[in-house]
Amino acid sequence: MSGSEAVGGVAQTSAITGAAVLAVPMARLAAGRGRRPALALAYGSAALGGTVAAVAAALEFWPLLLVGLFLFGGGTAGGLAARYAATDLSAPGRTARDLSVVVWATTIGSIAGPNLAGPADRAARGLGLAPWSGPFALAAAVFAVSALGVLLLLRPDPLRVAPGRVAGTRAPKGGGWRELRRNGRARLAVAAIVVSHMVMVAVMIMTPVHLHHGHADLTVVGVVISLHIAGMYALSPLPGWLADRFGRVPVLLGGMAMLATAAGLAALSGPHDVVLLSVALTLLGVGWSFGLVGGSALLTESVGPADRPAVQGLSDLLMNGGGALAGLTAGAVVTALSYAALGMVALALVVPMTLALLPSLRNRDGRAGVHRDDGTPVDGEG
Repeated sequence: MSGSEAVGGVAQTSAITGAAVLAVPMARLAAGRGRRPALALAYGSAALGGTVAAVAAALEFWPLLLVGLFLFGGGTAGGLAARYAATDLSAPGRTARDLSVVVWATTIGSIAGPNLAGPADRAARGLGLAPWSGPFALAAAVFAVSALGVLLLLRPDPLRVAPGRVAGTRAPKGGGWRELRRNGRARLAVAAIVVSHMVMVAVMIMTPVHLHHGHADLTVVGVVISLHIAGMYALSPLPGWLADRFGRVPVLLGGMAMLATAAGLAALSGPHDVVLLSVALTLLGVGWSFGLVGGSALLTESVGPADRPAVQGLSDLLMNGGGALAGLTAGAVVTALSYAALGMVALALVVPMTLALLPSLRNRDGRAGVHRDDGTPVDGEG
C-alpha cells in the first residue's frame, strides 16, 4: 500500500507493540475480575483489529492498517495469557505440562493459518470484497468466536477459584515491578523468557533475507521457516514433561544450549547453506520452546497467587517489547555488518543468561524459591 519497505517493517512492529501494550491492562483486569474478561478483551481487540485492517485494505489506506494491526496484536496477547490460564488450576507437579499443551495447540494455527490466507482472499474477492481484505475478515470472525467462547464456556473462572486466591483480589499497585524487584527467582524466569524470545526473533526474522542473498526460492525459505515453527510449537509437550520431571532450571539450561548452538550455526552458515540453516532454525525453535515453557512454569510457581497476574502480564510485556527491539536491531546489525555478526550477537545474549542460571542447579530440583498454590514457600527450598 505504501510503496515503502520501511513502512512494511513497521507493520509487523505494530502488531508486536499492540501485544506488548495490551498485556498490562489484561493483567490488571485478570487480577480484579479473573481470566475470562481478560482473555475476552484480548480476543475482542484482535477481532476489532481484523475488522479495521480489512477496511484499511478496502480503502488502500496504510495508516489505518497500522492501527488495525496494533489492535490485532491482542490475538498474540491472548494466546500468551492463555498459557498462564492453563496453570491456574494445575494439579501439583503438572504446571509445566498443562502450560505446554496450550503452547502446543498453537502448532495447529501456525500451520493452518498461512494456508488459509489464499482461500480466504479468493472467497472475499468472489463476494465482491477488496483484495487482501479476506484474510483479515476471516481472522476477525475467528477472534470474535474466540472471545464469545471464552465468555460463555470458561466457567468457573480458573483464576477466581484457584487455591489460595480470594475472588476479586487485587495485587498492590505496582505489584508486578515490586514483585520482580524483591523476587530473584521471578527475575530469573522473566530474564530467561525475554532472552529466549529476543534471540529467536533476531535470528529468525533475518534468515529469509540471508537465504534470499543466496537466491533461494520461496519454497526453500518456506521449508526452513516451517521447520522453525515446528520446533517452536510441535515439540512443546517435551519441555513441559521434562520441567515437571527434572525441574525448571535444567530445562532452561537445555534451551540456552540449543539457542547457543543455533546462533553459532547461523553465524557459520553462508546464504547457500540451506541444510545448515535448516538445522539452526529448527534448534532455534526448540530452544525457544524450552525457554518459554520452562521460564513460564518457573515464574508461575515463584510468585504468590495475588501477584501472579501482574507479574505474568509484565513478563509478556517485556517479552514482546524485547522481540520488537530484537527485530529492529537485527536488521541494523545485518545491514551494517553481516548475518554472521548477528549470530554472534545472539550468542552474546545467551552466554550471560546461561551463567545466571547455573547457580540455581545447587538446589535439588532447580526450583528454589518456588511457592505452593497458596503462596507459601516449599519446605527446604529458597
